[in-house]
Amino acid sequence: MLKTLIVDDEPLAHQVLQHHLQDNADIALLGSCYNATEALRFLAQQPVDLLLLDINMPALSGIELLKVLHNRPAVILISAYKEFAIEGFELDVVDYLVKPVSRARLLDAISKVQRRLASQTPIVEPYIVLKVDREKRRFLLTDIDLLEAYGNYVKVWQGQQVTLVSSTLKRLLQQLPAQQFVQVHKSYVVNKNKIIAQDSDLLRLAGGQPVKVGKLYKLGLAGLLSQPDD
Repeated sequence: MLKTLIVDDEPLAHQVLQHHLQDNADIALLGSCYNATEALRFLAQQPVDLLLLDINMPALSGIELLKVLHNRPAVILISAYKEFAIEGFELDVVDYLVKPVSRARLLDAISKVQRRLASQTPIVEPYIVLKVDREKRRFLLTDIDLLEAYGNYVKVWQGQQVTLVSSTLKRLLQQLPAQQFVQVHKSYVVNKNKIIAQDSDLLRLAGGQPVKVGKLYKLGLAGLLSQPDD
């Protein structure tokens, strides 16, 4: 949901935009400001995702407002005049709408905002936080090849690097996604994506580790390397 602020000195413009957006589940309209000074005060207290911003306003124009904003949200400029479009796009606005604004044109501009923000969203890789000595440490799941029971500890294998963490294998297995990690022996849990070879008694991992398969686990491991249609 896009947290949105309307900035325009004309009350009628606010009414039109609010009407167009009233049934849009993707928009959370946080407020309306009638000049740039009000908008600056609002944004200092409440950051937003999207500005619906008029250009011709008293004292400080919409363009001038953009130039002084340090953390600029996505912006759709709205004006009765076409001649400011080039300057607006030079400030990296997402779209430029000419009044009167139709609902279809506004929704199209909002879709552009959503696509831009989606492309800028960083991909956060799944991870697990484990205790190593006295500190907590983050381990990316994609980096873990093997978990090996070691008394009251677990060895976390990342390639040939081994880290001893304070946990039991059983407790760790409960924290891991079952679609990615599988127990193959009372002492071993492997990352399925790291298995490069398999026979009835042994798995070989991408890091080079041979991993023994326990008798109790063999049936459940049949076809680990099979293609989806096999």
